Amino acid sequence: MEQLMHLKILLPFRIYTETEGVCRIVLETATGSYGLLPQRLDCVTALVPGIFMYEANNEEHYIAIDEGILIKAGTEVLVSVRNAIGGASLGQLKEAVEKEFVQTDESETQLRTVMDKMESGLVASIEKLRKEQL
Repeated sequence: MEQLMHLKILLPFRIYTETEGVCRIVLETATGSYGLLPQRLDCVTALVPGIFMYEANNEEHYIAIDEGILIKAGTEVLVSVRNAIGGASLGQLKEAVEKEFVQTDESETQLRTVMDKMESGLVASIEKLRKEQL
């Protein structure tokens, strides 16, 4: 009997999908695309925003995912990502990745910049107060 994988995709606050009978997976990493088959050795890899594909019951499923991590141990495959979008055509998913996930990264970068400025201002104010007390 053919050995198949059990796939579970986790988001921060819920299980996105859990699928039995997965015969292959294609994923994106910083170094390129990789395919996983049930016989592949156990592995851990960082995922980048892109299209995650898996085949189960002779059907291909495409999900746009944000950055995350994939762990394969035996036939168990666990994927943990910040965000996932499915149920659309491949072209629509590519657009979703470019719009949604890139915008999120840009917003986070802007937020970090503002936080850095606030922290710098706070440190400068504390330093000024400390000098005034001396």
